[in-house]
Amino acid sequence: MRKYNVYGNTEGVRDALLAKLEELYSYELEEGEFLPRELMAILADYSCRLNREIAVYITRDGEIVHVAVGTDCDVELTDFRLRRNARRLSRVRCVHTHPDGDGHLSDVDLSALKIFRYDAMTAVGVRDGAAVNVQTAFLQSDTEVLMPPCVPWHRVPDRDWLAQIEACDALVGAGETRQVSDGPEKAVLMGIESRESLEELRRLAETAGAQVVGMFLQKRDRPDGALFIGRGRAEELAREAQALDADLCILDEELTGIQTRNLEDVLRIKVIDRTTLILDIFARRASSAEGKLQVELAQLQYQSTRLIGQGLVLSRLAGGIGTRGPGESRLEMNRRRIRERMTELRRRLAEVEKQRDIRRKSRERNGTPVVALVGYTNSGKSTLLNALTGAGVYAEDQLFATLDAVSRRMETSEKTEYLLVDTVGFIRKLPHTLVSAFRSTLEEAALADVLVIVNDGSSPEMAAQHDTVEQVLQELGATEAPRIEAVNKCDAADPWPTFPGAVMISAKTGEGLTELKDRIARALQENHAPVTFRIPFDRFGLVAQIRPLGRVIGEKYTETGEELTMMMAREDALRLVRRWGLEMPEDGGESGAE
Repeated sequence: MRKYNVYGNTEGVRDALLAKLEELYSYELEEGEFLPRELMAILADYSCRLNREIAVYITRDGEIVHVAVGTDCDVELTDFRLRRNARRLSRVRCVHTHPDGDGHLSDVDLSALKIFRYDAMTAVGVRDGAAVNVQTAFLQSDTEVLMPPCVPWHRVPDRDWLAQIEACDALVGAGETRQVSDGPEKAVLMGIESRESLEELRRLAETAGAQVVGMFLQKRDRPDGALFIGRGRAEELAREAQALDADLCILDEELTGIQTRNLEDVLRIKVIDRTTLILDIFARRASSAEGKLQVELAQLQYQSTRLIGQGLVLSRLAGGIGTRGPGESRLEMNRRRIRERMTELRRRLAEVEKQRDIRRKSRERNGTPVVALVGYTNSGKSTLLNALTGAGVYAEDQLFATLDAVSRRMETSEKTEYLLVDTVGFIRKLPHTLVSAFRSTLEEAALADVLVIVNDGSSPEMAAQHDTVEQVLQELGATEAPRIEAVNKCDAADPWPTFPGAVMISAKTGEGLTELKDRIARALQENHAPVTFRIPFDRFGLVAQIRPLGRVIGEKYTETGEELTMMMAREDALRLVRRWGLEMPEDGGESGAE
C-alpha cells in the first residue's frame, strides 16, 4: 500500500482523495497572493467531503510545505519553522478549514499562533462544499495579536495581509532586542485520582513558582502504559493547554520515561510528574550542605532511569520547574557521569552521617532524650517549634517551607532536659528517592524517644493526611516510641475537628501549648526520670559502668557508699537493678519506687 505524504487523521480516507490532497504540494501561489480563491475552493471541497478540518502550511515564497487532516472540530497544528531564531516569526502561515461554516478563529488557533509564531493564522469557514468566510490573525509581540474582522471568502485582502506579515515581522524582530522579564511558568495540571489530590498538586505547583491556569481530572482504574491518560484525552489536553497558553503540564502521578516523552510529543509542551515537582521544591528549599547533597542525590537517582524520556526538557536551557538542582547540566550528563556523581554524593553524605552519629551518640551518653515533631507538610511544625522554643526558624503557609532538621534544647517543669526536633514534612506519594536520600535526617524521627504528631485541624483532609504520616513512620520503622497526637490550627478549624485523645492547640495563638508541654513531660517521665542508685564501697567499680548509660545529675557520699542520681531510661534502670541487685531509695523517682 502506498504511503501518502499527508499527515494527521487519515484513517478511513480513500486513496483517491489522499492522492488529491497530496497534489496540494505542487500548488504554487502567485506573487501577491495570500490565499487564492481557487485554493480555498479546493480546501472547501475536500473538507466537506470528509467532514474534517484540513490544514496547509504556506511559505512566504508561496509553496505549500505541509498538509494535514484532522477531525470535524480540530486539526493538529504543527510547529513548522523556517528560521533558526525561535523568537522571530516562522516564515510559514497556517491556513485551515472549519467544516461548521464559521470562519472565526478559536482560542486554540490564537494560542497556536503565539506558541508556534506563525506568520499568520487563517481559518476558512466552509459549508456544502464551498468557502463561506475567512479570518486571519497576526502576531505583533509575545502576547499581542492583531485580528481583523472576519470577511467573506471572495473579499480576502491579499496584498494588505501580506504587507501585515512584513510589518509584524519587523515588530517582533524589534521586540526581540528589548529586555523582557521572565514571568512564572503557566501550568496545567492533570490527575487520575481525586480532586483533593489535584488540589494538593496545585499548591505544590504554586510553591514551585508556577501559575496554574487549568486543572483537569480523568478517573481511570489504572494509567495507560504509553501516554498515562490515553491518546484521546492527551489530544484533548493538548488543545486545552494551547487555549490556555500553557507551557508546562504537571501529572499528579509518577511517570515513566517513555510516558513523559510520548506526552511531550502529543502536548508539545514540557511535561513533568509529581515526583519531579517535589524534587524541584526540595532543590529550592535546601539550605544546609547536607540538605543540598541529599536533594541532588535524590534527583540524580530519579533521572538516571528516565534519560530516554527527557524529550523537550533536554532541549531547554532556560531552566524552570523540574530543571533546578543538577538539572541545568543534564544535556552533557550521560549515565556513566551520573553514576560517578551519585557515588561521590553518597561518599560525602556518609561523612556527614558519621558526624551526625557522633552527635547522636553524645546525646545518648548524656542521657538527653529527643522529642520529634512529625506530621504532614504545612501542618505547622516549624511554627510550633518557634512557639515552644523561640527558635526563629523559617515558617510560612507553604508546602515544605523547611527541609533541614532543627533542634532546640528544652526542659520540663521538673527540670528534665530534652531536645525538641523539627523534621521534614511528609506528603502523600512521597518519592522513594527522597525517603532514601533523607533517611539519615528522617532517622531523627525513627530514633526519637517521644513523637509529637502534628495534624492540620483546618484541613478537611486531616484524616487522610494522618494516614500518610502513619505510613511513612512505618516505612522508617518509627513504631515503638510513645506518641502524642496534637491537632494544630484549631483556631482556624471550621467545624471543630474531632480526634479522640489529641491535644487541641494553636501554635499561632498559643492555645493548648501548656497542655502539650505537660503531655511531653509525662511521656518523658515514663522513660527518662531521675533515678538514684545506692552503690556500696565494696562494689564501687560499678560506677564506671553505670555512668555511660545516662546523665549524672547528682552524687552523694554516705557512710556505706555513694548515692548516684542519674537521668536515664526507665528500662535501663530496671535492667541494672535486675542484673546487679542495686538498691534505689524511695525518693529516687518512679523507677526507685518499683
